[in-house]
Amino acid sequence: MYTMNRKPTPINKDAALAHQAEMTRVIDTLAENYLQGKIRALKLAMTTLLSGGHLLLEDIPGLGKTTLALALSNALGLSFGRIQCTSDLLPSDITGLSIFDRNDNRFRFVEGPIFNNIVLVDEINRAMPKTQSALLEAMEERRVTVEGKTYSLPQPFLVIATQNPAEQVGTYPLPESQMDRFLITTDIGYPPEEMEKMIIRDGSIREDIRHIEPLVKKEEIEAAQRSAHEAVYLGDKVIDYIYRLTAATREHRYIASGISTRGGLGLAAAAKASAFLANRNYVVPEDVRDVVIPAGAHRLILKPEQEALDKKEVLRSIVESVAVPLA
Repeated sequence: MYTMNRKPTPINKDAALAHQAEMTRVIDTLAENYLQGKIRALKLAMTTLLSGGHLLLEDIPGLGKTTLALALSNALGLSFGRIQCTSDLLPSDITGLSIFDRNDNRFRFVEGPIFNNIVLVDEINRAMPKTQSALLEAMEERRVTVEGKTYSLPQPFLVIATQNPAEQVGTYPLPESQMDRFLITTDIGYPPEEMEKMIIRDGSIREDIRHIEPLVKKEEIEAAQRSAHEAVYLGDKVIDYIYRLTAATREHRYIASGISTRGGLGLAAAAKASAFLANRNYVVPEDVRDVVIPAGAHRLILKPEQEALDKKEVLRSIVESVAVPLA
């Protein structure tokens, strides 16, 4: 759902500012009261939502990935579904299936957990590849097809998947086609020392998060998405900068396959959302630099002899080598 406008669509400026203020208020409230120490992941999650993409959280268990997803859905007043991936999870466990209703003497479709606004796919790389592929149509097309019939998914729609480090036992690496469906990939990281001590002292806040009152309405979220897409200007110099970054990944000696055109579209959409959250109606190169690592590193395919390298570090070195335009 990455859409781009060369020039901003006329939108009421006051309305756009109100939408920006609403989204910022959600971030500030959650960061201050519930998700201390997770502000970076929280901002990237909101950037992903406004861009119409999906988020992959890569980290070890127990650092608050599920807490972040649940807190965000409650604060936004959106429906929430959770899929706990295991090796025996079936595609129908995600999409739903038809069952025979004896009362009506006909088959009735029972929706799976994918039919929610925010769907947490926990430990996605513990599911078999066939089950992982069941998410592809949903993430790309915002619909699922079951037994030949297509069902639209609710809007807005955001998949937040978590992934354990690949070296852990019982995990299956996500194929490139699946990784490319995620707009942003990031980690949570350990909280600062004093904050972790406070968490240990006060205990889990999971029950408090379940009672978060919605801070915005669904209609306001959809309006904010439109504003982030249509009211933020992407100038020629910034477009050229995005292209030069993506082109540099395709020519790097360590990279077998660089950032695709779809990856470039995703980077542009994320930069526009970042500018929107910064209360601007135009993108500057710093917006691109803020999101290029989380939006681009997971799309790189390294050459076999370089697979031990960190993709983020490789991309960071490319970013530093590309001149920043004066825009």
